[in-house]
Amino acid sequence: MSALPGQTCPMVMLAGNSHPELAQLVTERLGLRLGEATVYHKSNRESNVEIKESVRGKDIYILQTGTKDVNNDIMELLVIAYACKTSSARNIVGVIPYMPYSKHCKMRKRGSIISKLIATMFGKSGLTHIITMDLYQKEIQGFFDVPVDNLRASPFLLDYIVQSIPDYRNAVIVAKNPNSVKRATSYAERLRLSIAVIHGEDKIHEADRDDGRYSPPPYHKPLEFGIEMLPALHAKEKPPLNVVGDVGGRIAIIVDDMIDDVLSFVKIAEILKDRGAYKIYVMATHGLLSSDAPRLIEDSCIDEVVVTNTVPHEIQKMQCHKIKTVDISLLLVEAIRRIHNNESMSFLFKDLGMDD
Repeated sequence: MSALPGQTCPMVMLAGNSHPELAQLVTERLGLRLGEATVYHKSNRESNVEIKESVRGKDIYILQTGTKDVNNDIMELLVIAYACKTSSARNIVGVIPYMPYSKHCKMRKRGSIISKLIATMFGKSGLTHIITMDLYQKEIQGFFDVPVDNLRASPFLLDYIVQSIPDYRNAVIVAKNPNSVKRATSYAERLRLSIAVIHGEDKIHEADRDDGRYSPPPYHKPLEFGIEMLPALHAKEKPPLNVVGDVGGRIAIIVDDMIDDVLSFVKIAEILKDRGAYKIYVMATHGLLSSDAPRLIEDSCIDEVVVTNTVPHEIQKMQCHKIKTVDISLLLVEAIRRIHNNESMSFLFKDLGMDD
C-alpha cells in the first residue's frame, strides 16, 4: 500500500468487524484503500485473523470500536495487533473511537478496575499508540503504557446545535447530574448560554445484603482500650429528582458522553417538560443505545437524540426517527494524518481547558 505524499514509510489501514462503515469513511478520506485482512470466528467462537499483505516495516492503523458485542471487539483488536507485531510492523496504532469498558474505571466493592486491565492487554498486544474519543474519565489515559490521544467530539456537536436547532439562543444546557456540570459548562460557555443541573435521584438504593461489610457487629460494652464503638458513617440521602435552574419556555439540551440505557434520560426529559421546557434534545458522543432504547426514545417526550458515529447504530435509527447522527470521521482522519507525518497534535486540542 502506498504512502501519503512526502512519506517514506507506507501506511496500512486495517479494521475489525465492529464498524466497517466508519473504517471505509476514514480510508476514503485518507485517499487509501482498506488493507486486505480477514477477521473471522471459528465454529468454537475463537477469533482469527489473516493479513493478506505485507506489513513489515510499515505503520499500521487498526480501526476498531466498542459495540454491544464488546468482548469480541476487544479480542479482534488484540489478535490483529499481535499479528502485526509478530509480522514486524514498525508502528501499530489503535484507532478506538469508543474505548470498551471505559466506565469501569473505579473500584466498586470487591470488583476490579477493568479499564486498567484493558489498557494492559492493549499494550501487551503490540499497540504503540492509541487514538480514542471522549473517554469516560480523562484520567484513564494514565492506565496505558503507550501514548493516548483523547480526541473531543464537542466541536461537531456544537456545530450541530448552531446549524440544526432553530432558535438555539433560547436554549439552556442541562447537566444530567452534578458530575456532568463541567461538560455542560463547557458547552454553555462556548454557546454563550446558561446551564441547569438535575439533582437528586429517582430511587434510594440501599445495600441491605449481608456481605461482610457490617462485621464485626458493634460492641455495646467498653473494649480493652476504652473505646466503646466506632462512629457510624451516615448514609447519604439524596432528594427526589429536581431541576436547579430555569428551563421554563426554553429549549433544554441535555449533554453527556454516552447514551446507553436511556431510562434516566427519559425521566429527566419528563421533569424538564413539567418545568416548562418546550423542546428537549439529548446530545452525546457515543450512542450505544442498548436493549429497547429506540422504543423508549420514540415513546418519550424527547424531541431528538444526537450522537456521533463512533459506534454503529443504523438499526436503532430504523426503529426510531428521533435519532440523528453526526459524522466525526474527519477528526479521526486528521489525527491519523498528523501522527503519520510526525506533526503536533495540539491543534486538535486548541482552546480546550483542563476541565473540558
